[in-house]
Amino acid sequence: MIVFWFYKYYNQSLLKTPLKNLSRNMNPNLIFLLLIIPYVTSSLKDNAYPPPYGEELIPLRREVYGGGKIYDITHRVTSETPSGGRGFGEGVGKYLTLLESMKNGSDYNFSIIKLPAHSGTHVDAPGHMFENYFEEGFDIDSLDLEVLNGPALLVDVPRDKNITAEVMESLNIPKGVRRVLFRTLNTDRRLMSQKRFDTSYVGFMKEGAQWLKDNTDIKLVGTDYLSVAAYVDLIPAHLVFLESREIILVEGLKLEDVEAGLYDVHCLPLRLLGAEGSPIRCILIK
Repeated sequence: MIVFWFYKYYNQSLLKTPLKNLSRNMNPNLIFLLLIIPYVTSSLKDNAYPPPYGEELIPLRREVYGGGKIYDITHRVTSETPSGGRGFGEGVGKYLTLLESMKNGSDYNFSIIKLPAHSGTHVDAPGHMFENYFEEGFDIDSLDLEVLNGPALLVDVPRDKNITAEVMESLNIPKGVRRVLFRTLNTDRRLMSQKRFDTSYVGFMKEGAQWLKDNTDIKLVGTDYLSVAAYVDLIPAHLVFLESREIILVEGLKLEDVEAGLYDVHCLPLRLLGAEGSPIRCILIK
């Protein structure tokens, strides 16, 4: 539009004006147009078309959004993501296979995911530790989203011990609190960044799990390693939590660089029918 207007109104006068008098006789509006047109056309070009194919593009990856309003407390999945299952001592390995590739002539990229259900940040269903619950269908798809989403308390656990009944009592978690995320020595040690399963992690002892079940209203238990239960009480503590089918366990949370306190937590597992575990995406909203 600008170029057309310039041509229509000034073409004839430019042709009739001697070159030596051009700058002296030129309309101020014309001078302005000559200065602005290169910038306008450049801007239009940038906005109308994507960057040239092959130009270096750098994706933005964030842990915090909105200036500290939203925290992503999910560990990124990589080939070195640790898993609690047997046979994954060096991380989950190659979990993503590109079945269809545009580089190889396909019209699109299409990947296949192969990932252990209990790797990285994930959630347990009651069928994880109870065969009868597994057979009856108490799977990931049966978990209560109201429990997995809502106000939550992030607390710091004393760093020198597992979560016992004594530790639970010392945290003074108020009645009525239904969701608690427990940050332990595991976060300080960055255990979730190590591909090998580390049996020295901090977790719940059976007595601590029983105290929580008997003396609090907590229905969502979140911890910062692959297992909510300490290795020495791996099965017994899980059984205490999962027996009632009311407490949901979210494991492997990324809790570094987040202040303790009250947040809204939002955790969404995949709807995997028949699965006793699932990767989960969790965020905290201040």
